[in-house]
Amino acid sequence: MTNRIELMLLMGLIAALGFLITACDETGTGESGNKGTDSTTDSVLGVDSNSDSIGNLSSDSLPDSDSASENPVTDTASGATGGTDSFAPGDRADTDTPYASGDTTDTGIDTTDSVNTAPTDTSANQYGIVHEGMYHLGPVDFAETEWHNACAPAGGYRSVLQASTGLGGEYLAGLATEYSEKGGTCDACILIQTALGNSIVARVVTYGTEKDAGDIDVSPSVYAAINEDEWPRTMTWEFASCPDTGTLYYEFQTEANIWWTSLWVRNPKVPIEKVEVKSSKHSDYIELTRGTDGTLTDKSGFGDGPFTLRITAMDGQIIEDTLNGFDPGELITSTKQFN
Repeated sequence: MTNRIELMLLMGLIAALGFLITACDETGTGESGNKGTDSTTDSVLGVDSNSDSIGNLSSDSLPDSDSASENPVTDTASGATGGTDSFAPGDRADTDTPYASGDTTDTGIDTTDSVNTAPTDTSANQYGIVHEGMYHLGPVDFAETEWHNACAPAGGYRSVLQASTGLGGEYLAGLATEYSEKGGTCDACILIQTALGNSIVARVVTYGTEKDAGDIDVSPSVYAAINEDEWPRTMTWEFASCPDTGTLYYEFQTEANIWWTSLWVRNPKVPIEKVEVKSSKHSDYIELTRGTDGTLTDKSGFGDGPFTLRITAMDGQIIEDTLNGFDPGELITSTKQFN
């Protein structure tokens, strides 16, 4: 009897030892941290050759090289977060439609993105003389990081005007003083075309002294869109029609009143030649005096009540806009715009 019990105990020990050996030799099952070669579907990094789960230390080649939307390295399909745009930053010909509007990781300027679209329509109408010179990296920006924008009041462009003024971004330029036309170029658009064939439309928000009269300063976004590290950075520029950014705005100076009235006409699609007014104080149109900051002023004032502005564009288009009045510093949104 004793021998039987001892034999049974010995057999039990042998079975337990076999179970432990089997468990140690078992391959992984795809759990996080498993060092085996499992076949669990990869839930984060795409479906790779070994299809492992997070933390699997098997011999798969992370990061995955798939072309699906989940790959954070070489994704060129859906533009999911982490995707890398196959076009270089600032490439205005980038039309990778799979990238979603406003994709935060899309470093190209997609013509299909409503948020990240560069004003590159070179078919825009052009006006006047073609000027030659070089383009320089600002500083030209809404933050006025170094210099005040000559076409803006103290404090700079209003935040509500920056989207339209910047053509949907911050596509800005500054001209040489020789071509500022005593503020007459303020808020006009220019077409810039580089010697390497890159082009962009930018809004004039300032002017100043340049090395040569044909030179221009541009904002960082314009520079990124057209620069290819070339030297010299030769280009031509000419006045042009702007992309569609809505209607005109009338920004009255904070000191404006019925006895002395002064304003800016913002967001014109075509450069403005002159602005006239007819009011209770003027039975016929009189031309407003343009200031070096782009303001348009009637030193005798518009008077009480309604008035009509007649705005003539560089291409001869005329807009007549009747307003009921204004308050000092008021920003009035027009319903009109040039074609």
